[in-house]
Amino acid sequence: MKYQKSHEWVNIEGGVATIGISDHAQEQLSDIIFIDLPEVGTEINVGSEFMSVESVKSASDIYAPISGKIIEINDVLSDSPELVNELAESDGWLVKVEINDEESTEHLLDKESYEASF
Repeated sequence: MKYQKSHEWVNIEGGVATIGISDHAQEQLSDIIFIDLPEVGTEINVGSEFMSVESVKSASDIYAPISGKIIEINDVLSDSPELVNELAESDGWLVKVEINDEESTEHLLDKESYEASF
């Protein structure tokens, strides 16, 4: 698993990236009450805002850690956004993306470097 300084994580397997927000991010947000999931088929680019997460404290934009096309969204989050608070770095994933460019991952951090960034 790799991380972006803006608190998104990505796990790449076979050209498909699963994206979510880090455990640290969900702790900072507090109780998540709504997730504005993008549509399947949406193209995303590294660093661009592609969705948002709302909590009792605030709304936060989610930035793409990689470039590609969204091929799956975590539908469970529509009815149970709190799953991100409970399992941010596993079952609380947000989207799955077919990667356009494997080289677009070079800016990502390992867990140790990510944790040292905040």
